[in-house]
Amino acid sequence: MHKTKVAIVGLGTVGAGVAKILLDHGDRTARNAGTTLWLEKAVVRDLSRARDCELPDGVLTDDLSQVTDDPEIKVVAQLIGGIEPARTIMLQLLESGKDIVTANKALIAEHGAELFARARELGRSIAFEAAVAGGVPIITNLSQCLTANRVSSLSGILNGTSNFIASAMEEQEASYKWAVKEAQRLGYAEADPTMDVDGTDAAQKLAILAHIAFGIKIDWKTIPREGIDKLLPVDIRFAKELGYRIKLLASAQLSDDGLELHVSPSLIRAGEPLAEVRGPFNAIHVEGDQVGPLFYYGQGAGQKPTASAVAADMIDMAVGRTALTFRTLKLFTENHSDVQMCSPDQIRGRHYFRFSVEDRPGVLAEIARVLGEQGISIASVIQHEPENFDGDTKSYTPLVIMTHMATQGQAARALEVISKMPTVKPGARKMLVQD
Repeated sequence: MHKTKVAIVGLGTVGAGVAKILLDHGDRTARNAGTTLWLEKAVVRDLSRARDCELPDGVLTDDLSQVTDDPEIKVVAQLIGGIEPARTIMLQLLESGKDIVTANKALIAEHGAELFARARELGRSIAFEAAVAGGVPIITNLSQCLTANRVSSLSGILNGTSNFIASAMEEQEASYKWAVKEAQRLGYAEADPTMDVDGTDAAQKLAILAHIAFGIKIDWKTIPREGIDKLLPVDIRFAKELGYRIKLLASAQLSDDGLELHVSPSLIRAGEPLAEVRGPFNAIHVEGDQVGPLFYYGQGAGQKPTASAVAADMIDMAVGRTALTFRTLKLFTENHSDVQMCSPDQIRGRHYFRFSVEDRPGVLAEIARVLGEQGISIASVIQHEPENFDGDTKSYTPLVIMTHMATQGQAARALEVISKMPTVKPGARKMLVQD
């Protein structure tokens, strides 16, 4: 069968997984591509480092020019993380006539416009299914399968590390610190998990999905984001008592005010599909005006799921499907819709408030008055027996309030005022409720 020579740049966890697919399942890829994807070169920085795959002689190299100078290599999986040197290498590959497959969501979110514009100038293509949700084919579904629809909303769990941590805190009744260490022990979290737990990773992925779904060019740094790094077991317990679970939710919703975007810990009613996503899994709920609600679920990280998405993109490149869709979709150009991002303060939803208040008459009435002044009505209240915190001589009681619909601006202003009350202990918490 005809060969299409391909290369891999970066042979870490995902790169090794791609190499295994190409080398161990060449018959499968050939059957689906109509050509054998022949792994010609794998470029690494350190030749002496141990690899999680066995390569034929002559494949491994630390010289990128062995790929850029070889006109027979048509498709390259660029699997280096971070911004640099990944950006420079991708430009070099494009300029040497290669079509690119990548799993680097940070690079796409930060420099997608530059890279895609350069690819179009050179008549090349970029595919990036693996950049969002690993093995879950959400990019293909939004950009191809749902193009007859106007998407009205998408919301999802886009970071498996955060979802594992939140799930572990609930299931084990454990602290955030313990859950992070457990995620690191099992390989779900990096030594420095900051970008996962502070919402950065999910915001970058949400910016990519929102661009595809709504045609709006978004700087991911403008998306309001809050991570799970301040999540406390007490909030997980109260959420459970109310019939909810807490998930780090990335959400895009069309409203009369525009496109509402946010990444934040949210209460989702137990039994809803997103609430039941456990461990390091990803899930995305999409609503289209023709197809209705859809739910995508699967492994969002790990060697095999991510390598599966990369290999599928390489097959599409070899077949020629990617070139057609790349030219047609014109991704990461200027806005090609009339949708505008609305002010974060205008995002509407129900809210969960949790306070520790002095155990004396009138405190609830004072808090209710502040909420009322901001136009926020109370849906329900939980007030448990008083507790003593940190050896404090005062007696405090935990107070949880669930509200009816209100804007983020109203809720933030109310929280600011209430937190300054002398009867309220520092550490009050506010979260969105997803019903």
